Amino acid sequence: MNIIFFGPPGAGKGTQAKIIEEKYGLKQLSTGDMLREEMANKTELGLKMKSLIDEGKLVPDEIVIEMIAAHVNSDECSKGVIFDGFPRTIAQAEALEKMLADCNKKIDHVIELKVDDNLLDARIEKRAKEEGRSDDNIETLKKRLAQYRSYSADVLPYYKAKNMHTEIDGMKTIDEVTAQIIKILE
Repeated sequence: MNIIFFGPPGAGKGTQAKIIEEKYGLKQLSTGDMLREEMANKTELGLKMKSLIDEGKLVPDEIVIEMIAAHVNSDECSKGVIFDGFPRTIAQAEALEKMLADCNKKIDHVIELKVDDNLLDARIEKRAKEEGRSDDNIETLKKRLAQYRSYSADVLPYYKAKNMHTEIDGMKTIDEVTAQIIKILE
């Protein structure tokens, strides 16, 4: 089973991905996590991307696609994946479909977590304190929200047209959001 989570920064995609990953044996592929790993390891890619992410900019498509392709066919992804933060463009969505089709796989569900902007501010501030992420501050959140709105305005209709998209209420408690997701998956 292959799932895509959509939602603005702080919507709970990462939290829900970890829960669903454990329940179904899937592997969460978060482009943000992969990039942070590159940055923590101070790789050439990591150093280059750190400045972009700290400014709230998006990572170029070809780098994201290359990173994801390397993971999708690994043993740890044999039961399926949860895409978090990808795709962000129709070109990425098409590249993802092609990549999966080449492996006799497909996207099974596209789940959008809807959350009010006011709640996002509080969630981002909390996450910044708990995780110490340099990209978690209100100024960067506003840039990332604008970017999310821009790319989701293109990509979500793409998946809606394919009858793959389901919207859920991300304002509910973690357990209630999880229950909504499980209902979709089962």
